[in-house]
Amino acid sequence: MNSFEETLDAFALSENEYELVVERLGREPNEVELGMLGSLWSERCGHKHSKPLLKLLPSRSKRVLVGPREANAGAIDIGDGQAAVMKIESHNHPSAVDPCQGAATAIGGVVRHILAMGARPVALLTSLRFGPLTDAHNLYLFDGVVAGIAEYGNTLGIPCVGGEVFFADKYTGNPLVNGLCLGICEKERLLKAGAGGEGNLLILAGARTGRDGVHGASGLASRALRGESNTRAEVPAGNLALEKLLIEACLELGQTDWIIGMQDVGVAGLSAAVVRSAAGGRGGVNIDVSRVSRREQGMTPYEIMLSESQQRMLLIVRKGCEERVKAQLDRQGIHSDKIGEFTTGGAAIVKEDEEVVAEIPVNLLFSPPLYRRRSRKPAWLEELQHFDVGTVPDLKPRQCNSVLLRLLASPNVASKESVQCQYDYEVAGLDRTRTVVPPGGDAAVVRVKGTKKGIALTVDGNGRYCYTDPFLGGVIAVAEAARNLVCSGAEPIAIADCLNFGNPERADVYYQLKECIKGMARASRELRIPVISGNASLYNESKGEAVYPTPVVGMLGIIEDMDRHCTISFKKEGDLVFLLGESSCISGSPQPRFEGGYNGLGASEYLELVHGLVRGAPGIDLDMEKRVQRCCLEAIKRGLLKSAHDCSEGGLLVAIAESCICGDIGFRGESWRAKKRLDSAFFGEHQSRVVVSISGASLAKLSKLATKWQVPLTLLGRLGGKRLAVEGYIDLPLVKVERAWRDGLQHSLLQCQNRE
Repeated sequence: MNSFEETLDAFALSENEYELVVERLGREPNEVELGMLGSLWSERCGHKHSKPLLKLLPSRSKRVLVGPREANAGAIDIGDGQAAVMKIESHNHPSAVDPCQGAATAIGGVVRHILAMGARPVALLTSLRFGPLTDAHNLYLFDGVVAGIAEYGNTLGIPCVGGEVFFADKYTGNPLVNGLCLGICEKERLLKAGAGGEGNLLILAGARTGRDGVHGASGLASRALRGESNTRAEVPAGNLALEKLLIEACLELGQTDWIIGMQDVGVAGLSAAVVRSAAGGRGGVNIDVSRVSRREQGMTPYEIMLSESQQRMLLIVRKGCEERVKAQLDRQGIHSDKIGEFTTGGAAIVKEDEEVVAEIPVNLLFSPPLYRRRSRKPAWLEELQHFDVGTVPDLKPRQCNSVLLRLLASPNVASKESVQCQYDYEVAGLDRTRTVVPPGGDAAVVRVKGTKKGIALTVDGNGRYCYTDPFLGGVIAVAEAARNLVCSGAEPIAIADCLNFGNPERADVYYQLKECIKGMARASRELRIPVISGNASLYNESKGEAVYPTPVVGMLGIIEDMDRHCTISFKKEGDLVFLLGESSCISGSPQPRFEGGYNGLGASEYLELVHGLVRGAPGIDLDMEKRVQRCCLEAIKRGLLKSAHDCSEGGLLVAIAESCICGDIGFRGESWRAKKRLDSAFFGEHQSRVVVSISGASLAKLSKLATKWQVPLTLLGRLGGKRLAVEGYIDLPLVKVERAWRDGLQHSLLQCQNRE
């Protein structure tokens, strides 16, 4: 390639897009201008394929303070004059190139997005996807990503309180690394990225600028991975000690009236940070790159504007306050440079000393072409969905013990303790906010300092569901996240989503993207949960094969009284266990008899693990989902439930086993009968179901509540002893059940390491 073609390729710009640049600009851009336009028109920054579809997502409610149009993060009112700030980011391609630094900078970047809103980061969650660990390179990626997250979060003192890890062939060579950060601040102290105003100043604070990350996230995330052509030089390295200082310095400045906005200098470097600030303030900006301190000699304006060096924040400083800001940063050991000021002209002007090296209208930089591709359901998807369950042999009763143990030991179901133990999730957050419910449950719960409230958080998304039915997969991603929060006693109030898909220029991938977003929008509207922020990561492909379509839903809920939060663990011998809710396989009868159908097998963990099939599609009744969630939440608030656990991967028996393990107490089920298929009844992933436990004294009240919400309530059994048993089907010592679940992932890791 010549230099021109290389520049276009670095930002995944087509020749047609370059011609559009020339037409709109009225001339050919110079190198710096092309670099700025290329980065801001890249898929990562410009969201050329996702932006038209994202308008389908609901984003308003009476609680929303800052919605998805804000460049940094969304904010939601949690009462008592406080706001919760939430953002989820992806670092998929950088983590494939350099897993440790890619994952570490993912955490650093999402933390600075929260910081830029004036909020203190208090908790992290991660959503990770890898290929099977039987592949040595997948194992290398897994180890590096987990180490990078642990190093960054632990050193910063921000607890990683939850998340998920999933393994499938489709993620081989292209891991998905999504990180969510929660921040809390006073409502009146919320800051925004766009806060210009003639004469207000731009101060760059933090690390000196280097060449690391030039053509980094903006370029990497806007094209498919290309093996050896991707280099670690594209992944910037972090400085943890400086990050800690920068966090405290920015939070202190946020309490003053000296600054009116902040912007993380991340993807696309100063090009994005400076221009976003100007665009939000509806004005222009004039900066001088000669004022930017560098740690490398001979850097050009092009490199300075596109560098993605970490630990840098752009401060928007009120005119006349710059000396006070600089003096405070100096006292805290933070380097800073005054690099420019806002104007009323509407142009982004970049100078090097007195020479103008770039001059582009701000609105042009933020007006990339938007694409609406033709949406067509591919023929191969039709074939996947026409799944005849009759071609799969049903379970025999004598097989149930071994299948349950096998499912519990599956890396997708087994305890993630070997990952979680590397994260310091019990540390008090930077504002001494405490983790109340740690990783391992349906949702993490942190206490809001100085109140009786708690915040529940979860991240959810099942790529298999979306692969077999993108629309229903999108619906279920939202519904399951909400169900997880409800099981903790929280009212779901906000979503931050991360859309991980392949190349949207391919008709099948664009169909997946569109249908998933439509499904998410449908569920969000039905459940009345607004999307307040998000991220789109496209072109997730390796060697020509796309990852599973994987929309990850980060969701936040409020627990008004922490004395009434709930966990998944069974509590006391003699307590009764019920199934709250149904799908087409549940009878709906309150009688002590369980009946199972067949359609929950579609795209289930059981179907792939036991039969090697990813086929069919799960179903969901959103009206039933709403009633189940409202019934469960009211029962928790009224103190009726001792435990609540969502049925998800692995189905009903896996959910019961997990609650037994976490409570260290056995279960005996009686009078169970499969209506059509035993495998579906025990291991099907039917939606809208919650396993709950209660004392006998609460039965009448729970029955009345279930009748009020028109939700089936089915007795499953009673707690006691040290065995997990279902008469005629399952009889296992609890210690054996626990060993399979706790050691499953670690056993897989050891097997892979020994094979090497």
